[in-house]
Amino acid sequence: MTKRQTKKQNQNSAAVLWRFLRGSKAYFILGVTFAVIGSLFELIIPRITGYTVDSVIGQGDGKISSFAANIINRLGGAEALRDNLFVVALAIATLGLLAALCKYLFRVSNAKGAETLVKNMHNMIFAHIQSLPFSWHMKNRTGDIIQRCTSDTNTVKRFVADQLTTVVRATIRLGLSLAFMISTNAKLSIIPIVIIPIIIGYSTYFHNRIAKHFLTCDENEGILSNIAQENLTGVRVVRAFGRENYEKEKFATQNKKYTGLWIRLLKFLTAYWASGDLVTGLLVMLVLVFGTKMCVAGSMTQGDLIAFISYNAMIIWPVRMLGRVISEMSKAGVSIKRIAYIIESKEEKDPENALTPAMTGDVKFEKVSFGYDEEHELLHEIDLTIKSGTTCGILGTTGSGKSTLVHLLDRLYPLPSGRITVGGMDIAEMKASHLRKNIAVVLQEPFLFSGTIKENIAMGLPDYLAEKEVDRRIEEAIDIACLRETIESFDKGLETFVGERGVTLSGGQKQRLAIARTVVQNAPIMVFDDSLSAVDTETDAKIRNALLKKMKGTTSIIISHRITTLMHADQIVVLDHGRIAESGKHEELLKQNGLYARIYAIQSMKEGEDA
Repeated sequence: MTKRQTKKQNQNSAAVLWRFLRGSKAYFILGVTFAVIGSLFELIIPRITGYTVDSVIGQGDGKISSFAANIINRLGGAEALRDNLFVVALAIATLGLLAALCKYLFRVSNAKGAETLVKNMHNMIFAHIQSLPFSWHMKNRTGDIIQRCTSDTNTVKRFVADQLTTVVRATIRLGLSLAFMISTNAKLSIIPIVIIPIIIGYSTYFHNRIAKHFLTCDENEGILSNIAQENLTGVRVVRAFGRENYEKEKFATQNKKYTGLWIRLLKFLTAYWASGDLVTGLLVMLVLVFGTKMCVAGSMTQGDLIAFISYNAMIIWPVRMLGRVISEMSKAGVSIKRIAYIIESKEEKDPENALTPAMTGDVKFEKVSFGYDEEHELLHEIDLTIKSGTTCGILGTTGSGKSTLVHLLDRLYPLPSGRITVGGMDIAEMKASHLRKNIAVVLQEPFLFSGTIKENIAMGLPDYLAEKEVDRRIEEAIDIACLRETIESFDKGLETFVGERGVTLSGGQKQRLAIARTVVQNAPIMVFDDSLSAVDTETDAKIRNALLKKMKGTTSIIISHRITTLMHADQIVVLDHGRIAESGKHEELLKQNGLYARIYAIQSMKEGEDA
């Protein structure tokens, strides 16, 4: 990656982070303000202590500001304070309480800002993911996306709420402390002024090396999350094939690799922190040794030394935190870039002046060619007309492009060649939500959400329908999908909870529930993508007969490997290696004695053997 590309990537990451901060910036600014005020109160305390040691307890002339000197004179001067030391103690206690109050307000403001930031991130990322094209989801692993939305967002939260605010607080506190130290003793201030850049310098050195290690750890965490996610969603397959031990070994191997990477990173961090302890310990020692020599030589008062040591102790934390933040910034930088990858991915957008025409005309595929990558074309110049209100059956071997046709009709993938029209209107010019609302699809692998059976069926209904109409449509859809007996077998009926991805239902029950969810939409175009493959022949026939009655006037596309499902269609299309090999009605295709006739003969023979 060139420097220009790296710079652009960093600018994009900063822009993404700035977008996330909308609504939370004020909290962070307010928090830092309270932190700075609190630091001022804390920095005044050593000055009071030094003055007390030199001028109140001792007889010297302690350093103090003109403002404080006026207050002391009004109280009767140093002699009056000598007789009333509780006044000094009270002043220190008051400043301590004010500093504590400021810390409390800082933490409250910072916490509000942090949680607002996380809420914004989650909302923005989720909303953006919802608008990304289907092809994007096919290219990215679910586990990795989840890891970016959880672990990486938490890293960004820690960076902004803890580390970034710490940088501002530490920098201001460091500057104020150095100013107080220089005003106390300029010569002794040379020691921290020289050592502080050294601490920041080696921290910067560690920064770049830690970034590489953290990126590797983050990527491997995504792989680990993906393995877990696949096993949780595919638990039925794992159990069915007895793959528990294999999956355990697979997870353990990746977990061992992930743990080893983190141990390697932690060793590196340990070396960093140990070296930091050595340098800061050296700073304390040098200040104490040279400060004591100055006191003995008479060039520095005891009170000033006590104040200076206090300031020196105060800068150790900011300097160490600056170093820590620099090292932690590498983690945050990686996480921001990983999140920015999602946010910067191009959304699926409608064309300007997108149309919302009636979807009642003929469906036409005109010279449609398509491939999931540039090198391999799956569909080759498909020309197909499906008359409005008719049923078109599509038959073909696995990988012939049957489901791909459906995905293209629903505009889930951009069409590189040819066009698809409904009623003469190109679907590329339509509003995507309008197109998909009017094309009801039962996918080859029906997906059910965690919720009740009723909630899953009602997903296809608009929100504006009255409750009675919703119930009527659901009941009608249940009868069409032959789900009545199944639902009545459950104790809670329609309120029966369906586990994630429908794991509590059989394959046929899931398919029928998906059919009910589709039928309830009353869409003018309905697509059934091999949606009866897990249903027995008798139930298949019942559902088809019920659909024929329900779908009068509806344009239907039925994809199936089972000819008995397609034989009554108005038109049957046979796909072979991405091309239309045959087309016609059942009897016409049998007379052609081609691929359709051969498949029919094989299936008829099998049915005869089963009988």
